[in-house]
Amino acid sequence: GTVFREPIICRNVPRLVPGWTKPICIGRHAFGDQYRATDTVVQGPGKLKLVFVPDGHDQRTELEVFNFTGAGGVALSMYNTDESIRAFAEASMSTAYQKKWPLYLSTKNTILKIYDGRFKDIFQEV
Repeated sequence: GTVFREPIICRNVPRLVPGWTKPICIGRHAFGDQYRATDTVVQGPGKLKLVFVPDGHDQRTELEVFNFTGAGGVALSMYNTDESIRAFAEASMSTAYQKKWPLYLSTKNTILKIYDGRFKDIFQEV
């Protein structure tokens, strides 16, 4: 899903950014990611792995994420689907078109190159 938020402006309530006069609408992708992530506490040393087992195939993808030493730590796994990202892109573009406003996608694909890059690529396709 997609959540759009716009400020409610009251003349008698001071703005946090007083010089800002143009309207703004923020769209947030509200599926997958941290909303449906799986997290856990890691107790002690050991290997953290990410495994994907495709339906109907024997070939699986196994990635070693981290080798914990000492007391352990925490771990997190997130996901998203192309269909959900595409629906987010379409909803964002539709809203921008209806409002006759420009659309900007903000993501940081310098850290999560593949994950955030997928959003950028699908937005570009749409």
